[in-house]
Amino acid sequence: MNQHLQRRLGPRLITFMALGMAIGSGLFLGSADTIQLAGPSVVFAYLFGGAMIFIIMRALGEMAVNDPVPGSFAAYAHRYLGPFAGYLTGWNYWILMVGVGIAESTAVGVYMGVWFPTTPQWIWVLGSVLLIGSLNLLAVKVYGEMEFWFTLIKVLAVVLMLAGGAGMIWLGWGNAGKPLGLGNLWQHGGWFPHGLTGMVLALPVVVFSFGGIETIGVAAGEAAEPERTIPRAVNSVLWRILIFYVGALFVIMAIYPWDQLDAHSSPFVTTFARLGIHQAAGLINFVLITAALSGFNSTAFSGSRMLYGLAEKSQAPGFLRQVNTHGVPLPAVLVTLLCLMSGVLLNYLLPKHIFSTMMSILSFNTVWTWMMVLVAHYSYRRRHAASGFRLRWWPLSGLVCMAFLAFVLFMLGWSPATRVALFVGIGWIALLGLAYLAFGVGRRMQAADAAAGQAP
Repeated sequence: MNQHLQRRLGPRLITFMALGMAIGSGLFLGSADTIQLAGPSVVFAYLFGGAMIFIIMRALGEMAVNDPVPGSFAAYAHRYLGPFAGYLTGWNYWILMVGVGIAESTAVGVYMGVWFPTTPQWIWVLGSVLLIGSLNLLAVKVYGEMEFWFTLIKVLAVVLMLAGGAGMIWLGWGNAGKPLGLGNLWQHGGWFPHGLTGMVLALPVVVFSFGGIETIGVAAGEAAEPERTIPRAVNSVLWRILIFYVGALFVIMAIYPWDQLDAHSSPFVTTFARLGIHQAAGLINFVLITAALSGFNSTAFSGSRMLYGLAEKSQAPGFLRQVNTHGVPLPAVLVTLLCLMSGVLLNYLLPKHIFSTMMSILSFNTVWTWMMVLVAHYSYRRRHAASGFRLRWWPLSGLVCMAFLAFVLFMLGWSPATRVALFVGIGWIALLGLAYLAFGVGRRMQAADAAAGQAP
């Protein structure tokens, strides 16, 4: 077997891969929850949260442009913070991808249940694993093209909602020709109906809606011309996401008083129905299924590539380094898919609780990943002079973002609804530390580094 990944992902595919992870059911179905927390000020929460995520992506992009290696931020943590940090980061991210993948495949089962209520949910979960597994076993460019089309469906749905909403606001579509205007944004308690506290409480929820955007870094190891591809993807993906999130929420709250939105239904369904699209619920359900498949597709890709990167650093079994003639790390993909199959069993045993449980306990893993990107970048910049594509206003920008992520961790522990994420996350890190010692991972890495001519 060929021992190297192949660089076949262009900027269009990498950009849409990151969009596919970041634009999901949180926008189409869960946006009403953040609106209830903050009211119209949720748009400021998304702008601030987006700025923090942009700092993380610029830091990751700077390292990826200069060193586009498999394993991405785990490899950078290994190099700039030490082998143990890289080991923890890599395995933490892999379990995050497996957990999110189980949640996304569960979402497919839930949304398919709307159309086929008598079919057991686990059947759809199994079908989604087989479909996405098949895509990930093909050449990486085939995977990227499928992700492009998955994401394009979601993007079109948001664009149509924005255009239809603008017609309602300024042209009176769906309102007997009377423009709705923008008064709903401030006529129901002002921009901050719950004070600044409401917006602050919404920030952690907002930040996690951007989860998955770090896929850009993971894909760098298979990017064509990474010095051109990665900066373009990093710079474009965030403003697109902000337009979709901020633009969609702005339009929704201009059309409907924020305190009259149903937290249990999709504002997208309500908007399309008001425009006279009578199959709005079915349309959005189709988009939600596509969004879940897109997220599942990206998690399978990112998880397998992280496993491959861990094996390259002797932090995972050596057979996971094998790559077939199409540039696919076949053993890493199969092991990741095998673990994702556990979602079928979980949906057979506990179909009503898997999605919310998995997403809530994985919050810690997401913050850990982003924090390690920033800490590794801090060490990187202390060793290398900034040039070309870089994080601006360093070190202040990086330190501010680290403080923000520390605040998000505090909020996880402070809120009873998310406290379990902190406990499970700390327990997982401790378990990884014990495995590191018990299986002599450090000794194997030192031997591998020495054999490669690196400092142990």
